[in-house]
Amino acid sequence: MEPTLTPRKHNVLIGAIEDYIKDASPITSQGVQAKHIKDISTATLRNELNALEAMGYLKQLHTSSGRVPTTMGYRYYVNHLLGDITLNEDALQKVRTLLDNRSDSLTEVVGELAKLIASAVNYPTVIVANGYDKLVIQSIKVFPLVDGQALTLIQTKSGYITNTIKTGANQKACQDASKYLTKYYKNKTIKEMFDTIEETENQMLGEIASFKLIVDNLIDGMKEVLHRKKLSIETSGSAALLTEGNDTEQTKKVLKLLDNQSQLEKTLGAEEDDLSITLVEEEAFSGCALVKAPIIIDGKAVAHVGVLGPQRMDYRNIASALKVVMMELNALSEKKELTNG
Repeated sequence: MEPTLTPRKHNVLIGAIEDYIKDASPITSQGVQAKHIKDISTATLRNELNALEAMGYLKQLHTSSGRVPTTMGYRYYVNHLLGDITLNEDALQKVRTLLDNRSDSLTEVVGELAKLIASAVNYPTVIVANGYDKLVIQSIKVFPLVDGQALTLIQTKSGYITNTIKTGANQKACQDASKYLTKYYKNKTIKEMFDTIEETENQMLGEIASFKLIVDNLIDGMKEVLHRKKLSIETSGSAALLTEGNDTEQTKKVLKLLDNQSQLEKTLGAEEDDLSITLVEEEAFSGCALVKAPIIIDGKAVAHVGVLGPQRMDYRNIASALKVVMMELNALSEKKELTNG
C-alpha cells in the first residue's frame, strides 16, 4: 500500500520529479525552492528531501550530489498524474486531420496512428491488434489479382480489413465466393465466422465446390492477420532515448525490449479500457516505462497503443497525446452513429 504523504511532501516530490524529467538535473533543496516552494527555507526543504529519500522515493547517487527519483518515486508520480492531464492542442489538430482524411482500412488507420503518435511524442510507439475478432461483418468481397492471387476485403461497421491470398480462381469464382460468404456471415463477428466455417463448409460442399480453395485460403490468411498481434512498431521516436541525461543502461533495455516481440506483447499486457502507465518490473527490462491507451472504434477496442521509453520520460506530454487520440476516435464514432441512425 502506498504511504500517504503530507501535502508539502507531495508537492515537493511531484515538482522535483517533473523538473528531473525535463532536464535531468539532480534534485536539490535550492532547485525546489527556486521553482516550486519559495516561502520555505532550503533547510526545511532539505529535511523534506531527506525524509522522501528515507521513504524510498528518492535516492542519492553520490554522497555530495543531489538526488534522483527511484522507481517507487516514479510510480507515485504516474499514479497521481492520470487525473490531471490537459490536452495537447497541436496533437489534437494532427489527429483530427488524419481521421478526417482517413481511408476506411483499419490496418491503415492504426499504422498511421502509430507514426503520428511517435512523431508527436518523440518516443518509439507500438500498436497491437487485439480486438478485430469482435467486429461484426457487413460483407465479404474477393477480387482476383494477377499471378493467381486475390484480394479479400472484410467490411465491418468500423472499417475494412484486407488481406492478399493465393488462389488460381477466376472472376466468376471470386464473385460466387463473395456472395456465399456474405450470405452466411453477414451480422456475425469475425470470431463466429472462424468458429463455424468448417461446419458450414461440410454442410455446403456442393455449393462451394468451385471456390472452396478461396474460402480455405481466406480463413488461413485472416487467421494470420488476427494472430499477428504486433501490427506496427514505429521506432522513429527512438532518437529521444539518446538525449543527454537519459540513463544509458535503461536506454539499452528499451531498445532490447523493442526487438523482443514476445516480451513486448507481455509488457503491453492485458486489455484495458482507459489510459494507463506501467513501470516494467521484469529484471531484464527494469527501468523501462510504458504509457498505454486503447484504440476504440465504434465501441470496440480494436487495438492498444503503447509509447515506450525509460522511466525518465515525458509522461505528461505522452499521456496528453494518447488522450487526444482516444477522445477523437470516440467523437468520430459518435458522429458516425448519428449519421447512420
